[in-house]
Formats: sequence, C-alpha cells, structure tokens
Amino acid sequence: METETLAMAQEIDFSFWALFARATLANKLVLVILVVASIWAWAIIVQKLIDYRRARAEARAFEEAFWSGEPLDELYERIGEVPAGASERVFASGMIEWRRSHRDDGGLIPGAQARIDRSMDVAIAKESESLTKGLPLLATVGSTAPFIGLFGTVWGIMHAFMEIAKAQNTNLAVVAPGIAEALLATGLGLLAAIPAVIFYNKLSADSDRIVAGYESFADEFATILSRQLDS
Repeated sequence: METETLAMAQEIDFSFWALFARATLANKLVLVILVVASIWAWAIIVQKLIDYRRARAEARAFEEAFWSGEPLDELYERIGEVPAGASERVFASGMIEWRRSHRDDGGLIPGAQARIDRSMDVAIAKESESLTKGLPLLATVGSTAPFIGLFGTVWGIMHAFMEIAKAQNTNLAVVAPGIAEALLATGLGLLAAIPAVIFYNKLSADSDRIVAGYESFADEFATILSRQLDS
C-alpha cells in the first residue's frame, strides 16, 4: 500500500505551472500579484542602478569642469539654462539667481545670498525627489509581499484540508499537491520581498550620498559667491 502511494505521489507534476493550474482562484490571484510585484520591483532596481551610476558620473564630470579654473560665467554659458546633469542644474539655479540679483547699474539687490541659497536648495530638493522616485514601492513590496504570500498559504492549506475531508483519505498522494500549492505562495512572497528590502536599503543609502554631494557642492559654490559679494 505504501509503495503504491509513493508511486502515485511521484507521478504528480510539481512544476510551477502545474501547481499554478491546480491552485484555487484566490491562490492564483495571490501568485499573479506576487509575480507582478517582483517584476515591477526588479524593473525599479535596475532603472535606479542605471540612474545612480549616471548621476555619479555626471557629478564627477561637472566638478572637474567647475574646479578646472574656468570662469563661472563661461561655464554657465557653456552648459546653458537647461543643463542635462543634476549638478549642472544646481549650479545653473544659483547662477540664474546670481544674475537676476544684479541691478542695471551693476549693483546687487539686497538679500542676494539668501535667494541664491534658497534657489539651490529648491533645485537639490527636486533632484532628491527624482532620485528617490520608486523607492517607496520597493519598501511596500518588501513589507507586504511576505504577508500576501502567507495569506495565499493559509488559504491553500485550508482548501487542501477541505479536499482531504472530501476524499476521506490522508495518504501522501492526496495531501502533497495541496500543501505544495499552498507553500508556493509563501515562497514567491519571500522571493519578491527579500531583493526589494535589500535594494531599498542600498538605493536609499546611495541616494543620500548623491544628494549629500549636491549639498556639499552648493555650500562650496555659495561660499565662492559670498566672497564675490563681500568684495
């Protein structure tokens, strides 16, 4: 009898698609949600890794140009009022306000330093918002995917016990498929959550470092302008 039961269990297809096909409608919905969440999370992860690498490269290139000794007015004219890089946009926002603060007679409108600082702070805030866009979704996937998977598991086990009661049979061939279908939801939930949490922490730290670089540059640029104001 035991040999026959094992033979029947071995004949059952436990592949992902077979488990999905045998799952209840509720479990299928859970599995689809988890797969979509995982794909969406990985799309954000890959895009952010590309964006952050580009942002760091742009920042390095601009700082080399900024500290090369080229006059600030010439650097501003070269990058224009609508620059491509984030560091260039912070610099341009300060230069635009610097030029607007000059009167026709060459004098400066009072409060120029404060306005320049606020202008660059606004530019940095916009860049920070752009850098962190999508990260809340990673946090959401990381925190909710295990619970969604657990719901699917609980629902699947409940359905498996109902099938066992109907069949009035607890041999391995009857129990194994239902339990496997139920545990699949937990597995997918963890598969979606673990990378989302890891990369959320990494990308958040990377974003903070990039923004800190913008703020450091803005402080240095403001110091240079302050010396020119005092002179």
